[in-house]
Amino acid sequence: MELPTIHDLDELADLVEQVRGREHLYVRWSEGPDADLSGDGGGDQSSRDSLTGVTLPGLSANPLDVEQWWEDRPIRLWVARRLYDYRHLRDLRGPGVRPWVLAGDERGRGPDNEPLVRCRRPIAWVSERALRQCEEAVQAQHSPEWGPLHRVD
Repeated sequence: MELPTIHDLDELADLVEQVRGREHLYVRWSEGPDADLSGDGGGDQSSRDSLTGVTLPGLSANPLDVEQWWEDRPIRLWVARRLYDYRHLRDLRGPGVRPWVLAGDERGRGPDNEPLVRCRRPIAWVSERALRQCEEAVQAQHSPEWGPLHRVD
C-alpha cells in the first residue's frame, strides 16, 4: 500500500489539530498497513500479546488525540511525547518496523492498557526526521523523571 510520509513534527501536529474532535488518530509501530491489514483493508486486524501469545481483538496502537486536560499547551509537544514513548519498538520488533498514522476505532484495551483499534484508514508513515524532532522536543523539557516506556530486564 502506497502511503504518503509525514516529514516533520509540525506536519504531524497540524494533522492532529485538523481532525481534532472529528476522528480518532493513532500511531502504530509495525511493518505497516500491508502487514497489518488484509487486501480489503478489513481483515483480521489483530495483535498478539508478547507475554502470553494471546491474540488481541485489534491493532495495538497509541492515541494521538489530545486530552482536554492538556488545555492550550502545544499540540506539537503532545504528539512528540506520544511518538517518543514507544520509539524502542522499532528496535525491539526488528527490521522494517516504523511508525505510521491511522484513523481508527477502539475495540478494547490491551494488557498494557493500550488501545486496540480497527483501522478505518491508513494515513501516513512518520519520517526519521520527525522522530528526531520528537526526541528533541521531549529532551528540551529537561525532565529527569521522564523517559520512553521501555521495559528493561
